[in-house]
Amino acid sequence: MHRLRTCAARLRPLTATQTAQTAGPKRPITAQYPGGSRTFQPIRCYSAPVASEPFLNGTSSNYVEEMYFAWLENPKSVHKSWDVFFRNANAGAPPGAAYQSPLGLSSALVSPLGSAVSAQPNVEKLVEDHLAVQSLIRAYQIRGHHVAQLDPLGIMDADLDSCVPTDIITSSDKLGFYGLDESDLDKVFRLPTTTFIGGSESALPLKEIIRRLEMAYCQHIGVEFMFINDLEQCQWIRQKFETPGVMQFTLEEKRTLLARMVRSTRFEEFLQKKWSAEKRFGLEGCESLIPALKTIIDKSSENGVENVIMGMPHRGRLNVLANVIRKELEQIFCQFDSKLEAADEGSGDVKYHLGMYHRRINRVTDRNITLSLVANPSHLEAVDPVVQGKTKAEQFYCGDNDGKRVMSILLHGDAAFAGQGIVYETFHLSDLPSYSTHGTVHVVVNNQIGFTTDPRMARSSPYPTDVARVVNAPIFHVNADDPEAVMYVCNVAAEWRATFHKDVVVDLVCYRRMGHNEMDEPMFTQPLMYKQIKKQKPVLQKYAEKLISEGAVTRQEYEEEIAKYDKICEEAYARSKDEKILHIKHWLDSPWPGFFTLDGQPKSMSCPSTGLTEENLNHIGGVASSVPVEDFTIHGGLSRILKGRGEMIRNRTVDWALGEYMAFGSLLKEGIHVRLSGQDVERGTFSHRHHVLHDQNVDKRTCIPMNHMSPDQAPYTVCNSSLSEYGVLGFELGFAMASPNALILWEAQFGDFHNTAQCIIDQFICPGQAKWVRQNGIVLLLPHGLEGMGPEHSSARPERFLQMCNDDPDVHPPITEDFAVQQLYDCNWIVVNCSSPGNYFHVLRRQILLPFRKPLIVFTPKSLLRHPEARSSFDEMLPGTHFQRLIPEGGAAAQNPQSVKRVLFCTGKVFYELNKERKLRGLEDQVAIARVEQLSPFPFDQVKAEVERFPNADLVWCQEEHKNQGYYDYVKPRIRTTIQRTKPVWYAGRGPAAAPATGNKNTHLMELRRFLDSAFDLDTLRME
Repeated sequence: MHRLRTCAARLRPLTATQTAQTAGPKRPITAQYPGGSRTFQPIRCYSAPVASEPFLNGTSSNYVEEMYFAWLENPKSVHKSWDVFFRNANAGAPPGAAYQSPLGLSSALVSPLGSAVSAQPNVEKLVEDHLAVQSLIRAYQIRGHHVAQLDPLGIMDADLDSCVPTDIITSSDKLGFYGLDESDLDKVFRLPTTTFIGGSESALPLKEIIRRLEMAYCQHIGVEFMFINDLEQCQWIRQKFETPGVMQFTLEEKRTLLARMVRSTRFEEFLQKKWSAEKRFGLEGCESLIPALKTIIDKSSENGVENVIMGMPHRGRLNVLANVIRKELEQIFCQFDSKLEAADEGSGDVKYHLGMYHRRINRVTDRNITLSLVANPSHLEAVDPVVQGKTKAEQFYCGDNDGKRVMSILLHGDAAFAGQGIVYETFHLSDLPSYSTHGTVHVVVNNQIGFTTDPRMARSSPYPTDVARVVNAPIFHVNADDPEAVMYVCNVAAEWRATFHKDVVVDLVCYRRMGHNEMDEPMFTQPLMYKQIKKQKPVLQKYAEKLISEGAVTRQEYEEEIAKYDKICEEAYARSKDEKILHIKHWLDSPWPGFFTLDGQPKSMSCPSTGLTEENLNHIGGVASSVPVEDFTIHGGLSRILKGRGEMIRNRTVDWALGEYMAFGSLLKEGIHVRLSGQDVERGTFSHRHHVLHDQNVDKRTCIPMNHMSPDQAPYTVCNSSLSEYGVLGFELGFAMASPNALILWEAQFGDFHNTAQCIIDQFICPGQAKWVRQNGIVLLLPHGLEGMGPEHSSARPERFLQMCNDDPDVHPPITEDFAVQQLYDCNWIVVNCSSPGNYFHVLRRQILLPFRKPLIVFTPKSLLRHPEARSSFDEMLPGTHFQRLIPEGGAAAQNPQSVKRVLFCTGKVFYELNKERKLRGLEDQVAIARVEQLSPFPFDQVKAEVERFPNADLVWCQEEHKNQGYYDYVKPRIRTTIQRTKPVWYAGRGPAAAPATGNKNTHLMELRRFLDSAFDLDTLRME
């Protein structure tokens, strides 16, 4: 808006209707404009301007704008002369024709463009020029980053756009855009309150205004923040970057920065010298990352942070481990020894995937700080939600409700930040009540390339960081070859996080001196970039020369600093030769001190009974069937559900929901925190859980009865998640890392939804202990069952989980006294498909009572939630009872086992269909049905006992899933091993198929009938 009439036309409401015409505004109004809408508060009534030169008597352009908005609301709130002025400008009066002296307004208002209008061109030009300057300032604040000098190589535009915005003054001829010219450069203009470029001055010459805007927004720092819809936050950022002389550093700060640059640079050079043929994904080209991270940590420590949890991809990880986390150098160097033997703890991982935990003194603040770098696979951004979950847990367990003591830092690559959807998912967790970590500092190592892919082929957005705009996170782009600019930006980022507890992004625009790794040839695909890189002077050399020329350090001091660190590396290298064995335990990122021992001795390999006293069951059942808050109105349908629960308790039985309630409630009473997270888990996808009650008369008033279990109980956290699987499962995995003394569960809305979180399952949950010696007790609840509902939402794909189990199908483990627990200790995860609420209750409690932690995969039911036969008696849950890995035949067939012709092995809900069919056919005494409740580790001992109990029976595995899916390929070889291959194991079920289930209800019923016939046709055996 470079002229007032242009401004007026742009701001004119689209609707013709004005608000109340009575004198003086009384209420806020919302006006609609072509660019959006704006709400204005009532403003004081304005008096007439001084007749001559009103703006030369202290009236600022801000004042005019405020008055204009007041006039929009009520024309009578301003003096009549201003009313005429705004009316004429709105009507399109030519320059100099809008203003009319108050002395000439004795008669009624004249036509806006009539002859009675008296021209005051100098006054209107002054108004227009002030508004133009205000627009110019705003243009730099919005778009100054587009012309900032961000690329150290000088060949790329960090925003992928070489066009200079038309409203940024790059030459004097651009002044015309604002209706200004060179003669205006020396004129003094009053500054609006939305800028700090004046410092203590309230007015500046135009050329000085432009110079200061360029210094603030167009040098080595580009700031994106004007999309933030909070005035206080915008003003805070303006003050940090616009205030003159704000980016000043003391001599000590410069010397510290140089020392950190020396360590960052010489570490990479040492590795290159010693192991030139090894992949290490070095940091060359972005050496300023190390002082950047240390600056964030220093400033955060100064603000009270005691625990920093970090996640990052592989580029620069070894350097971060060495110079930020302060991992012993010899432990890093020994990783390069090809003769290093692996310890017994696990398979391990490559050196640039490993994590670390270290508590030390921060030398800058002299405060203790704990630093964790979470282990991460090559799946780059997969670690983001894991770090957030671990951070949330650490905050939760230390009572840090505002994130003042525990924080997270996430490092990203530019291509992955723009390309990986998990980044977006993680950002959208940032402000959710049960997932917020109260602000994360994101640092993007912007190589301006992804492996071999040019950024113009890798993203559609101008910057790789644009995804952060969805949560109003400010984005600070900075030229990574300017260490002082990097240091300043990182200080501001840490202060932002401490002040507002919201996410912030630091975009380090740098380059990659080597290829994707040290063995790669980048000239194949980026010849121009790498020709320039070969000419590029290293940032350490440039910064050292700068400080030497300033007299901040001498060349001798600089060389001594290099020699000092080189000596440290050489001595560590010599010590690393003594390492013969790789101990992964040295690389733990989440240690659990004291958990694996009892009174200084390793815990026994046993598990106590998971049953409860009847008194306990009744107490928990009473809470589950009541509303523990007075004057709380619940839904009528929910009243019936609670009444039904009460009836079950009186009958000493539980259904699936009540069995879960018993498990959770008992653990809470024992001081175990329980956290259940996922889509719609508060009510339950199938409306069976109802752990959060909603008052029907008071909005947002809720009650969680489980938190009214007992005065000294642990807290129960049940939280509906965003519509995300990848991000939320990663978050819960990270939460479970923090403490073994908590039951952390993630429930999929339907079991097959876990496939969008497959990366977390494949890279972290399944092999986590083998790769990183990191136990984890997370529980996955996956609703599963073929019930004619189509190919989606039928199968949780159990075959995938079973295929990844690490037990050997051809080896029968030796049966020992603690065989069942030892099996659990040796496995990589536990896979169960419970068929009764009682067994589900036991397996949840066992998860905590075991002396170690393993992931638990539970295929949960849908139709069984309300199946009249899917009930368990209190007797199955009393002291002395345990989880049943296999539920043997207990009916008529067990009375005369010699006459049994067939043993059907099955798992899960199909038991109820088989049992019903057996009764209909009158085969209770000829067919035995055994339920394999724990599929992995496989219950060899109990399967063997069941087979031996029915010596004349043939063996059949029966499942509702298709033959190439489900459990058959897993259980068949294990049953054969159990019986030493003395009998065949036949199959009864659906034939192979590509889809998990049919979409036709009639076809579903035909398939069901067919496999039930094959299961009970005692005269015909199915082919193996």
